[in-house]
Amino acid sequence: MASPSDHKATVIDGKAVAQTIRSEIASEVRQLSQKYGKVPGLAVVIVGNRKDSQSYVNMKRKACAEVGIKSFDVDLPEEICEADLISKVHELNANPDVHGILVQLPLPKHINEEKVLGEISLEKDVDGFHPLNIGKLAMKGREPLFLPCTPKGCLELLSRSGISIKGKKAAVVGRSNIVGLPVSLLLLKEDATVTIVHSRTKDPENIIREADIVIAAAGQANMIKGSWIKPGAAVIDVGTNAVDDRTKKSGYRLVGDVDFQEASKVAGWITPVPGGVGPMTVAMLLNNTLDAAKRVFEQ
Repeated sequence: MASPSDHKATVIDGKAVAQTIRSEIASEVRQLSQKYGKVPGLAVVIVGNRKDSQSYVNMKRKACAEVGIKSFDVDLPEEICEADLISKVHELNANPDVHGILVQLPLPKHINEEKVLGEISLEKDVDGFHPLNIGKLAMKGREPLFLPCTPKGCLELLSRSGISIKGKKAAVVGRSNIVGLPVSLLLLKEDATVTIVHSRTKDPENIIREADIVIAAAGQANMIKGSWIKPGAAVIDVGTNAVDDRTKKSGYRLVGDVDFQEASKVAGWITPVPGGVGPMTVAMLLNNTLDAAKRVFEQ
């Protein structure tokens, strides 16, 4: 028998899963185009020129092109005032060719994010951040129009890897509106017993060690050690943290919130960073945009 130290977790290839989903979406878009003579449209709004935001936005626009979704590019200057940004959003709300609206976060300091996101039409909120969508997600027997992309991607990775959630203990590390909170609500909807671990949690290690499913979304490089993982657990690592690496041309490399090397020796399944949750987030955005368009076309 192999010694326990030879154990290797199954690495969940988010890139491959996302590619499968993208080809499913592409064929649905072709069918819509044949049937209605129209394709889904996604408006991608970026304010200012943060390097990371720009690379995310380019990735999203490229992904649209790949599956046949028309992307409406809205690039606005850093110094735009809140009122002008909101009137831009209203313009997109009113445009019948735009089925989804995405405002890339973070916005510049002088703009109130909450106010801007609240102005996006509920039917076009493909990021799933509108308070009414999150509110419905939090309520039993209610269904939001859209699920936030990253949490939806996390659950999709679990289900496509054959990992059942019902009755399992889940630990979610982090409580952001974008990942931690909504992913907890989704797991709850799927009948997991959920504990949320955050910066004020006493003894996070013991809570995480009991979990069959760990969703790490704290934004702290390698915070979760291999010794914190229950043997056989499924570990979904949402973290993308840049750490200095002189051997790389860029001077840094990306790591997750979980110590991948160590955790792989204990976990049953684990997602890599990069190449795990990231590609799924974009695939779910395309999926939400497709759903938005189908609602309109099939009315």
